[in-house]
Amino acid sequence: MRNDRARGHAAALFTILIWGTTFISTKVLLRGFQPVEILFIRFLLGLAALCLACPRRMKGVTRRQELVFAGAGLCGVCLYYLLENIALTYTLASNVGVILSVIPFFTAVLSHLFLKEERPGGGFYLGFVVAMAGISLISFSGSRLELNPVGDLLSLLAAMVWACYVILTRKISAWGWNTILTTRRTFCWGILWMLPALFFFDCRLGLERFANPVYLGNLLFLGFGASALCFVTWNLAVKLLGPVKTSVYTYLAPVITIAASVLILHEPITPLAALGAALTLAGLLLSQGKDLLKKERAK
Repeated sequence: MRNDRARGHAAALFTILIWGTTFISTKVLLRGFQPVEILFIRFLLGLAALCLACPRRMKGVTRRQELVFAGAGLCGVCLYYLLENIALTYTLASNVGVILSVIPFFTAVLSHLFLKEERPGGGFYLGFVVAMAGISLISFSGSRLELNPVGDLLSLLAAMVWACYVILTRKISAWGWNTILTTRRTFCWGILWMLPALFFFDCRLGLERFANPVYLGNLLFLGFGASALCFVTWNLAVKLLGPVKTSVYTYLAPVITIAASVLILHEPITPLAALGAALTLAGLLLSQGKDLLKKERAK
């Protein structure tokens, strides 16, 4: 059990380390691609990688289970990313970053309601408040607070949708199938849900863009690393830790983002952002306090 918990924490941490740097690749790709094009290509590449990694078919999937897979694909692959990207066209990126940080709170509420899991203790909520304060400092250290009802509401919906995805992933993991197989099936449904968006937005074939090594390298990183590998490790973490403790790791995403910005883009870090990063880490430790105490007692 302790070994499973350690593997779960390692998987969640690894996932967020990768996901926290994806904005850099997306920022580069937006020079030549529409947001929905980036999403479609990265998940298509991810699906191809998962098919190569585990080519065998899933057998014995019931109609009810298929509906859960369809819901997971709709929430985690299609809607979350589309809502997030559309929100960025209406409101500041700093607003989106802060609002998406309520994901662990929504996940805790939905886990208690639908999975009948134990309600988180005071440490979780204290960690949530501290982490939100830290993330706010990171997000607004270089910009002003500017509310936009449409964009902020879309960001809130994106957070709720991802929480739903985590809950559905927990249900899927309880069925006992290989994590790669279940992730692959979720990707299939997500890509199918995404097809109408390709026609709705101004998308084009533009094969010449793939001859650009910078574009190609970033697409491969998003497809194979951030999609295929990280969705498998995230779903594994949900399976081993549960939805709430895994979702708490999303607090780290803004911290990883500013670290990547400094190291890769050579952007300056402000004192407020540094303080925010420290508070965010403290919030994560407070939220995961019970697990950390268990580890110490086990030594």
